[in-house]
Amino acid sequence: MKISRLELLTGRLLLLVLMVVTLLPFISIFTTALYPSNTVPSGFGWPAEPQWVNFVEAFQVANMLVLLGSSSFIVLAVVPVALLISTMAAFAIGQLRVPGSRFLLLLFVFGLTLPFGGIIVPLYYLERFLGLYSTRLAVVLPLIALYMPFAVFWMRAHFVGVSPEISEAAKVDGASTWDLFWRIHFPLAKAPIASLGILMAVWTWNQFLLALVLVEDPSQRTMAGALGAFQGHYATNVPLLCAGTVLILIPTLVIFVLFQRQIIAALLQGAVKG
Repeated sequence: MKISRLELLTGRLLLLVLMVVTLLPFISIFTTALYPSNTVPSGFGWPAEPQWVNFVEAFQVANMLVLLGSSSFIVLAVVPVALLISTMAAFAIGQLRVPGSRFLLLLFVFGLTLPFGGIIVPLYYLERFLGLYSTRLAVVLPLIALYMPFAVFWMRAHFVGVSPEISEAAKVDGASTWDLFWRIHFPLAKAPIASLGILMAVWTWNQFLLALVLVEDPSQRTMAGALGAFQGHYATNVPLLCAGTVLILIPTLVIFVLFQRQIIAALLQGAVKG
């Protein structure tokens, strides 16, 4: 199907408008962060004397070095475990077609409809009962479970598209089910696994609600979760608050810039196979 010149220009114009709308808030936050402390800037104007020291002050005030360690620990605890469990479950549903696989898939799809905010109160009381409240595990364990529906659905799209002849040939050679998964299908799924891991890492790094509600000590939260406590103490200091927001956003932006090709490729692959 040939695309007309008008449709091409319209699509590009729409993308340009969306890009501008997306970038404007980031530009506003960045320019506001450069104004003198305890001022209330307006608009997108560049300050006469940019206060780059605001970033240093925000880094020190928010105890960002400790938060970096806490966020890194939570990401490293969540992502590998969630990837392994979801990949194994998706392999069983999409490639092995275990009994009841369609029902299991429906359950995972139903899990996609559950918002974090809708289960935060039951999680709060459950973790207080189990003695996990206000620990990093209070964030790690729920995140692993909450990522399962999307992760299994994502990885299943890959395994469904893999030719069953590969597994049949391996079984003829005496491969066990574990050999099929670990030695054959797992290496073939490196691209979607890597992309899913990047998305999970970004989501975990930016996790705000669970970290804010389930952990009292700001030093044990994610960086985004600690921003709530930072905002409570410096809500009137808008430039300092914006400087802290920019510092929290930087790792996420770096990850997307470095791995944008892998993410886009995996999204397109999932769209074709799904």
